[in-house]
Amino acid sequence: MVGLIAAIVGVLLLCLVAPLIWLAVRRVRLMRNGGVDLCLRRRFAVTDWHFGVGRYEGERFGWYRLTSLRIGATVVLDRAKLEIVERRPPHRSEEFAIPMAVEVLRCRGRDAWGREIDVELAMSQDVRTGFLAWLEATPPGRHGYRAAS
Repeated sequence: MVGLIAAIVGVLLLCLVAPLIWLAVRRVRLMRNGGVDLCLRRRFAVTDWHFGVGRYEGERFGWYRLTSLRIGATVVLDRAKLEIVERRPPHRSEEFAIPMAVEVLRCRGRDAWGREIDVELAMSQDVRTGFLAWLEATPPGRHGYRAAS
């Protein structure tokens, strides 16, 4: 009986620890493959900020939520259809939710599947510089990103 209880406890512990190990390995792999730390929110309320890792994938920018077990990106932004609607510093009420952010970019466009998307990205100064450089570095014959007026 004791052996059965020990086995059940062992399986339960494994079920609890395995997702944590998966999240840690996933984050390390994303960061090693050119990932950057940034927060994203789709519903514009203070509590809706989510930490994640962004990755430049050619013409697309994939954002992987830190606490998601999903293999693929949670949000994928298409560079050719993306415009920056607003640039601002974080509000005082947001500072607890996005502590590393220097600037918040509100972006509008279409995601990789053609759906309309409206997101805010909170990022550090270095990440912002890289993101804006990626947006501006379009291939020959294409238009650069649009900053909404």
